[in-house]
Amino acid sequence: MILLHDPHCADYGSSLRPEQPARVLRSAAHLRAAHPDWTWRTPAAEVPDEILRLAHTPAHLRRLAVPRDFDADTPYLPNIPAHARQAVAAALQASDLALAGERVFSLMRPPGHHATAGQAMGFCYLNQIAIAALAARARGVGRVAVWDFDAHHGNGTEAILRGRDGLLFTSVHQYPGYPGTGTASFDNCHNWPVAPHSPRAAHLAALRESLDAVVGFAPDLVLVSAGFDAYARDPITAMTLEAEDFAALGRWLRETGLPAAAILEGGYSDDLPLLIDAFLSAWENPPPAA
Repeated sequence: MILLHDPHCADYGSSLRPEQPARVLRSAAHLRAAHPDWTWRTPAAEVPDEILRLAHTPAHLRRLAVPRDFDADTPYLPNIPAHARQAVAAALQASDLALAGERVFSLMRPPGHHATAGQAMGFCYLNQIAIAALAARARGVGRVAVWDFDAHHGNGTEAILRGRDGLLFTSVHQYPGYPGTGTASFDNCHNWPVAPHSPRAAHLAALRESLDAVVGFAPDLVLVSAGFDAYARDPITAMTLEAEDFAALGRWLRETGLPAAAILEGGYSDDLPLLIDAFLSAWENPPPAA
């Protein structure tokens, strides 16, 4: 397993917000201690504007530099454009490594799947997974699928990728819930809204269906919006998954045999390090023989 991480991605934000530095600091510390054989790499610090413009408008890129909050959840913070760009660089590097046969996880912040072509929102400033998908297609990758299991609908990814050839977006998410989208499927975008407090079995069935749709698309690359906020004790959602369910997601992903890269999105519980570990460990290794 290769993990892309720069400790400086924790240099912004506040412990008063759900999307806070401790998410990645504690997760990195846990994973380094639990898996000393895993490889850690620092992603590039910058990405050219021409790559960002695959998904975002020039006006949006200019707006990122204006010191004014985007919304109540998405404040302007010092150096936030640079942090968002490095998260994009990590997603691009992750997709390259996946195509080379590696299993790779980007442990960076900010997340990105709510950012639309022209709007930062929901803790997200640039949509790294959409950019990585479009960059892969621009480099000649035939078919790219995005599997989003974050508890919130990846509205930005859907809006950016909708109707584009060679791309599939799938999302399983809480509804009703932020951002209030993802109730229907269309074109190349397939959604599985799950009601708050749904039984684990129902949620897992939707997740299995969504991954089956990805497999049926026969992608050359799978990009995973790996959010861990569908956890039963996440503070900002009302879902019921347990750590072993995230392990199931990792096992299913391994069993597909498809080249895949996973990008951290949400997940705000103190148990986030354990949830990431469960997912990555199951993705990396088959269970021991009975």
